Amino acid sequence: MSRPRAGGAHQDAETGPEIDHGDEEEAVTMNRHDATKRFHSGDDQLADLIDDAQPVELPIPDTDVPMVSRSVRLPLDTYERVRSAADARGIGVTTLMRQWIEAGLADLDDSATVSLADVRRALASLAHPTAA
Repeated sequence: MSRPRAGGAHQDAETGPEIDHGDEEEAVTMNRHDATKRFHSGDDQLADLIDDAQPVELPIPDTDVPMVSRSVRLPLDTYERVRSAADARGIGVTTLMRQWIEAGLADLDDSATVSLADVRRALASLAHPTAA
């Protein structure tokens, strides 16, 4: 049984919404089962949907180094401490976490990664020792 939907689309009780042939400005919709079936049958409607899609502006990466995004679950209090430390340094949380990971990996390799600010603080403390 087919029921009319907004924009001229119909919904079949068993297969869900079909392709919307309504106003050209409306989005063309198709349920997952129907889309998979049409894809495997070689139906050109999916290719037409892709060809007719509007181009999307993607953000330009801020680095030439390929990056991988990973999700990390942290306790809320740990995350708040990391965020506070990042704010104090004027950098983003993920940037700080990346720096800490790189420093930890460098320590495993018996090499050292030290920020210039940390070097300056260490040198300043040597030049002006505090009385104990």
